[in-house]
Amino acid sequence: MKLKNYIAGQWVEGNGEGIKLHNAVNGELVAISDTQGIDFEQALHYGRTVGYQNLASMSFYDRGQMLKKVALYLLERKKKYYQLSYQTGATHIDSWVDIEGGFGTFFTYSGLAKRMLPNTPFWVDGETQKISANGTHLGTHILTPCEGVSVQINAYNFPVWGMLEKLATSLLAGVPSIVKPSPYSSYLTNEVFKDMIESGFIPDGALQLVCGEPGNILDFVQDGDSVVFTGSAKTGRMLKSLPQIAGQAVRFNMEADSLNCSILGLDAKVGTPEFDLFIKEVRNEMTTKAGQKCTAIRRIIVPENLVGDVQNALSKALDKVTIGSPLDRATRMGAIVGKEQVEVLKDKVNILKSETELIYDGQHELIGADFEKGAFFTPKLFYNDKPFEKNISHDVEAFGPVSTIMPYKDADEAAALAKRGKGSLVGSIVSHDEKFVAETSWKMASQHGRIFVLNRDNAKESTGHGSPLPTLMHGGPGRAGGGEEMGGLDGLHFFLQKTAIQGSPDILTAITKVYTEGAEKKYTDKHPFQYYFEEVEVGTALETAGRTVTDADIVNFSNVSWDHFYAHTDATSLNGTIFDQKVAHGYFILSAAAGLFVSGKKGPVIANYGLEDCAFFKPVYAGDTITVYLTAKEKINRGVKGRNIPSGVVKWLVEVVNQRDEVVCVATILTLVAKKSPFIKMDKKKIQKIINGLSENTKPQWGKMTPQHMVEHLEMTLKYSVGQPEAEKCYTEEEHLEKYQDSLYKHHKMPKEFNAPFLPADGSLPELRHKNLDKAKDAFMEALQEYIVYYKENPFAEHLNFVFGMLNKEMWELLHRKHFTHHFEQFGLI
Repeated sequence: MKLKNYIAGQWVEGNGEGIKLHNAVNGELVAISDTQGIDFEQALHYGRTVGYQNLASMSFYDRGQMLKKVALYLLERKKKYYQLSYQTGATHIDSWVDIEGGFGTFFTYSGLAKRMLPNTPFWVDGETQKISANGTHLGTHILTPCEGVSVQINAYNFPVWGMLEKLATSLLAGVPSIVKPSPYSSYLTNEVFKDMIESGFIPDGALQLVCGEPGNILDFVQDGDSVVFTGSAKTGRMLKSLPQIAGQAVRFNMEADSLNCSILGLDAKVGTPEFDLFIKEVRNEMTTKAGQKCTAIRRIIVPENLVGDVQNALSKALDKVTIGSPLDRATRMGAIVGKEQVEVLKDKVNILKSETELIYDGQHELIGADFEKGAFFTPKLFYNDKPFEKNISHDVEAFGPVSTIMPYKDADEAAALAKRGKGSLVGSIVSHDEKFVAETSWKMASQHGRIFVLNRDNAKESTGHGSPLPTLMHGGPGRAGGGEEMGGLDGLHFFLQKTAIQGSPDILTAITKVYTEGAEKKYTDKHPFQYYFEEVEVGTALETAGRTVTDADIVNFSNVSWDHFYAHTDATSLNGTIFDQKVAHGYFILSAAAGLFVSGKKGPVIANYGLEDCAFFKPVYAGDTITVYLTAKEKINRGVKGRNIPSGVVKWLVEVVNQRDEVVCVATILTLVAKKSPFIKMDKKKIQKIINGLSENTKPQWGKMTPQHMVEHLEMTLKYSVGQPEAEKCYTEEEHLEKYQDSLYKHHKMPKEFNAPFLPADGSLPELRHKNLDKAKDAFMEALQEYIVYYKENPFAEHLNFVFGMLNKEMWELLHRKHFTHHFEQFGLI
């Protein structure tokens, strides 16, 4: 079976013989990868035009939501990915790290986008800089997607995570990608990629796939494009030096294999928790993915007096590792990805033998497999007795279950040996001695992308030496490639162009969509807190009345807050201070400011969400009068989970001035502001007016209901909501009820043509209960009045609904609003 490539929105096969891909466990043919005949120039052009236009025009928030939807879609289909992953030689645990670890990276970046990125296609980076005396000329920076395509070249060891951890940042940044997995495990990448496209959540041109050799694709990269490479340091350096990449200033990020180390602390003697943790961690890192990890431990650095103890304990631990077919759940280590890689691994082991001693050579029997058919390789452990003289352990990486023990005397030697790897993705220290850890870690940090410290205090929650995390940087200096991936939002910067913007406050506000101090304010008669999230405009402002601070205010706030700091309470203690008399508390000024600018009337503002950048500039004394200027500074869209009202965050600039117009306090407060509901309110007069527009001749826009059937249906729903009568049962399964009830809080409309489970199975309409439509309308309005009165008198009542289960007052109101809107739209009444 030939794997298809996804180019310019089409699935196409190569026209050559291709590369045969075999099952790593039994040697059977799985697929053929072939890229011969692919027009790579066309692929790059399609990505730069169609892909860039579709992706870069989306906001960061929307791109984050896209990642979440894709991850959920893939998660539902994960079972088939595991079956393919087993054929690469990966065990169930190996596959979990690769498959669901990849999905988890999408989820993480979706969450970061929701919490921290703007609902715009660009991103304002950093604070506004004042570059003129009077503040009429300012500067800031914005980040925008690079106008190009990211060519993603991946290694064979993580066919899913390797693709998704790069796409999480490139897609969120708004840059289209061409994914080029290693051929040897590309059949798994292909299956996941195919589902990503079929999900319908990825815009056209945003993703393309090349399953096989990369051909001449890098001959066509140009300024604006980028190359993101994971693989051997040798190959990475060769690609980086290509004339087209160097000559066109193409961005290049490399994450290469590295000789990572783990250091056992001087304190971690036999019998300590740290010694046991060290043995377990090294064993895991040697055998997970059969040692085929760029973060695996290749150098085991131990105190010279513990070499024998470590060798014995680690040998026993490796003896217990069961090797064989991943289909057998007893298997703890699977196969190397292919026979070709086994031969390369054997060559590297022979090179290590030339200078170091092989002290452990696994003689394992296989479970459900054999060495002849499968690509299996048993663990090997070497000993380098003179690690400062014999450099082979620091230069040669055997990419499999192979590692080398080497001794050290003190913290300086441990750090020096760690750095002899000439640049590593990760180094770990297992110790409970804080002084040793501190001294060693900062000395080795310059040659490491990540330092992982393990001891008894964090072992239970530790993520492990070899696990890169989305919120932390993955990469390393020197041999490790000098690149950076992930690292939270920092990972997006590689795909973004940073541009300085200079202009007046009004211009900067217009460009950035963030209010800049000095820009024009938009004063309105309506209080800003009475606007829904969609209605708030950046620059919307309020000037409050003044409030004169009294000595009683200062005394009372001291008593209420228990803040009896001398400057607020003792006028005789002010000599040598910056205060002339008793000063009002800073937090009183902020509280008083809130009292001036807050609207007491219930409205769209749900809650105070936080406080940022609060500073006090001038003291406020009894007799001073403060006034507040409140200005909408920035809007942040946000998703909601569970039973929360759809809302966004509005940042407000709070400027407090005294009677001399001197600024005494500046702060940014965050409010949670409700979004405007698309559903009709439970307002009797409005509903009566709407229902008056319904006649016997009104035709439904969907469904079979007549006008009278619709009105009687709404009447009965109102009656069920007050228990007259009680619904006899809920037709929704218990396990789905929470999800159904949560949906009431979302601004999603009810589906059309919904087959209600309580209606006749044959689709027939129930008999009419009222003489005519007018009588039905009257009965409906009576039921509405009864519903309103009932919940005023019984605010904690709950009654059963046929679909949504037991509902309280709030839930019934949300349901009625959606339900009324649904049927009023059905008959074109709204």
